[in-house]
Amino acid sequence: MMNPDQQERYSRQILLSGIGEAGQERILGARAVLVGCGALGTAAANILIRAGLGHLRIIDRDFVEWSNLQRQTLFEESDARESLPKAVAAERRLHAANAGVQVEGMVGDLTPGNASELLEGFGLILDGTDNFETRLLLNDVAVSLGVPWIYAAVVGSYGVTMMIRPGETACLACVLETGDDAPLRALGGGATCDTLGIMQSAASVIASIQAAEAIRWFAQGGDGLGGRLLSCDVWNGKFQSIRVARNPACRACARREFTFLRGEAQPRIILCGRNSVQIHESGRTLDLEEIGARLLGCSDEVRRNDYLLRFRVPPYEMTVFADGRAIIKGTKDSAVARSLYARYIGA
Repeated sequence: MMNPDQQERYSRQILLSGIGEAGQERILGARAVLVGCGALGTAAANILIRAGLGHLRIIDRDFVEWSNLQRQTLFEESDARESLPKAVAAERRLHAANAGVQVEGMVGDLTPGNASELLEGFGLILDGTDNFETRLLLNDVAVSLGVPWIYAAVVGSYGVTMMIRPGETACLACVLETGDDAPLRALGGGATCDTLGIMQSAASVIASIQAAEAIRWFAQGGDGLGGRLLSCDVWNGKFQSIRVARNPACRACARREFTFLRGEAQPRIILCGRNSVQIHESGRTLDLEEIGARLLGCSDEVRRNDYLLRFRVPPYEMTVFADGRAIIKGTKDSAVARSLYARYIGA
């Protein structure tokens, strides 16, 4: 039962006929996991935590930069100055907004090796990612676990979202893996915010619909989109809703061939808005203090916090995490990035 403080806090939401006290109690007892905390993720997380979602896990591999502040609404200038991981900064802001729920920020990358472990045990998976390869990994995990998830994507002024209920609706592989690239082109699959930019208002619209679907799912056990793909262009004022049929020969939801989850289709590393490459060194733990001291003779700009080490070797900038992962800015050539990693961090 809700206590008096909770009844007051959520009173305007409880008044909604689709929620009521019973629905609000279910929301307070619900668990969701959000993968990616950029423009979409920050907006959706803020809505859900203020709505009283009981437990939200946020998984994000990146750190806050100045270019994020235009659209990623949980972050402040101090986060960018300190190069805080997005998951850490988001957890702090959300806890300050609602200390009565649990927010769990996890700094890391979702991979085939850890995806099932990180996503299992939650009633809903939310997409805040920035590339279709990682979304297809999410889709594989959700279908394999039988957990619903809400796909969302934004580029430029255009965005799409769709709730996927394994075994009941089409999955993302049904939409994308048709042998025809038209669906991918329609969803902006060939563009990123690095090439077309992004409007914060577009992300807010899509994140609001995504969050509303999540709230409805937990309050009532149903969704409003009903297997439809909703798209909008906030610049032109156009909205469209398309019913998507299941593919009876779908690799994922029909044949249960989880190629992305098995690591047979490794995701490309796309860091939205940056000329960067991400390096994975799984199973490796780095002593950031020792590396920082060693680099003082190689770089005149070495900065470290509790989560990462950042230094410049012009024209490149390297950000190194304790788990061995690194982001090399200034190149899109993986060979160059790996060479720099081996030179300054070690092979």
